[in-house]
Amino acid sequence: MSHIDSFEKIPVAIFADDKQASTYVAHEIADLIRQRQNEGRNCVLGLATGSTPKTLYAELVRMHKEDGLSFRNVITFNLDEYYPIEPDALQSYNRFMKTHLFDHIDIDPANTHIPKGTINKNDIRPYALDYENKMEKAGGIDLQILGIGLNGHIGFNEPGSSRYSITRMVALDNSTRLANAYEFPNITHVPRLAISMGISTILKARRILLMAWGEHKAPIIRKAVEEHVTEHVPASILQEHHHCQFVLDETAGHELTRFKSPWLTGEIEWNEKMIRKAVCHMAFDMGKPLLMLTNNDYNNSGLSDLLVKYGNAYDINIRVFNGLRDTITGWPGGKYSEVIPRHPERKEPQSKRVIIFSPHPDDDIISMGGTFIRLKEQGHDVHVGYQCSGNIAVTDEFVMRQLHFAVEFDEIFEIDKSRATNIWNEASAFIANKKSYQKDTPEIRAIKGLIRRTEARATCQYVGLKDENIHFMNLPFYETGLIEKNPPGEDDIKITMDLIRKIKPHQIFAAGDFADPHGTHKVCFDIIFEALKRLKAQGDESIKDCWLWLYRGAWAEWDVWDIEMAIPMSPDQVIQKRNGIFIHQSQKDGVVFQGSDSREFWERAEDRNAGTAEIYSKLGLPKYAAMEAFVKWDY
Repeated sequence: MSHIDSFEKIPVAIFADDKQASTYVAHEIADLIRQRQNEGRNCVLGLATGSTPKTLYAELVRMHKEDGLSFRNVITFNLDEYYPIEPDALQSYNRFMKTHLFDHIDIDPANTHIPKGTINKNDIRPYALDYENKMEKAGGIDLQILGIGLNGHIGFNEPGSSRYSITRMVALDNSTRLANAYEFPNITHVPRLAISMGISTILKARRILLMAWGEHKAPIIRKAVEEHVTEHVPASILQEHHHCQFVLDETAGHELTRFKSPWLTGEIEWNEKMIRKAVCHMAFDMGKPLLMLTNNDYNNSGLSDLLVKYGNAYDINIRVFNGLRDTITGWPGGKYSEVIPRHPERKEPQSKRVIIFSPHPDDDIISMGGTFIRLKEQGHDVHVGYQCSGNIAVTDEFVMRQLHFAVEFDEIFEIDKSRATNIWNEASAFIANKKSYQKDTPEIRAIKGLIRRTEARATCQYVGLKDENIHFMNLPFYETGLIEKNPPGEDDIKITMDLIRKIKPHQIFAAGDFADPHGTHKVCFDIIFEALKRLKAQGDESIKDCWLWLYRGAWAEWDVWDIEMAIPMSPDQVIQKRNGIFIHQSQKDGVVFQGSDSREFWERAEDRNAGTAEIYSKLGLPKYAAMEAFVKWDY
């Protein structure tokens, strides 16, 4: 047994990204289907929904269309369904499965089984027992696909669900409803109940593959894989299954000991970042600043190898301290007037051309507002590329408020109001009768996009940018009118390449939020990265001297050992940034897609920036009111 096995109680396969991981799972499914076909038997699959299996189903569809994989011998049983919900509702799992898989393969619809969200409540118990019986008559689940909730639920088996539970009606935990609220107009529309396979039902499967992507899943993955079995973390019960495997991308495995503290799992190759990570971990665990760590601390923390390799604690402490100190700068574009050997940025040219790519119309000010303002104040030619319209994040109430203004504006100034009135009447009628599964009309989407655009423009004017430095890219992948977006396409990449060619930047700042691989931030980053790779391959002069810096969003920050540039902020600069965020009035108070965090965006940003500064302070470095952090990315 390896050292890793002593920590991980479930086999774990880790891949570079969700696409590679999904391909691995898809091939397991395809191999099993073909094996059963050769045996003249049916293949019974247990299927999951949500954002996690989308890439898996896309790969299975591709294998069907391009590789001839047939699903004629496949019988499927889905884990769960909201209750109550109509089968054609946008959020229903019945619709999800048809949209992402069933409508694109040759499976017999009679062989697909999804719990009904419309069954009479009094009939749930016999219906659930019948669902169990159908699985048994089909021969039992050969392979069960699972995702995992942030609280450890599998299916909709929330914390506290019995190890012996079977298919039944369940009450959804509020954290689950908040996590899934992005699929609905607001939290009040998220069902409080669901029908779900039980834990006992899941454990009957002959093979189980649990998939998880994104660093937001990392803490619960560690609990499920490395800690004790408990019904308070339902996924941990999978440790009892004889043939279960977790399939993760690298970010979802981030908290496992093999990544978080690899020095505990055996010999590792020490480099500068690994030394910094190990020593910072030790400092946090000991509650000491870096320069107070002793040889004894290193020995007690399993880091005696560092002492053998690099000398005593004092020398290593100074090395790590100096490395962190050198990340701190008030000059994000480089300081031309001084020679600073280890400054994060180049000093030349004195005035740099900069593109800040902002996935939504407020990510620039929320995520790097202090740096944004400083770059402009220090004389750099700053441009902002707003990648998406952000129109689905505007409430209907805010639209009506703006339409009221437009109509009354026409009345006051005696402008021909017929067009505004018509739009008002049409929008009012639509919104009054709008269903939770309906997308907005093109006119309403245009109004919502205009609202976000005027707020973004006002933010840039607040910072001091000229109109010609503001670029609304309106990437096509986003413009579906729904939460579900299209895959990024050639048009998205071309628009991005054209802007980069036009500006010829020395610096690009982009959102590095990889927590949700299917989220807008991740898609926007992938588009930028692909654009830069193509320009580089073409030898394009526009990126000859360009560095790519990644910032994080309002939810999380880079780990301190990963940070390569930290921009400190004074109390006054924190207020200045807050005022810039306040310009985005459509995103204040009742924010759409708030998730499980009830704080407003300005609060999240301030808490995160203050937290970064506090981490530096705890390690013994200067104390600032706040810090924005960046990682340099190679392309």
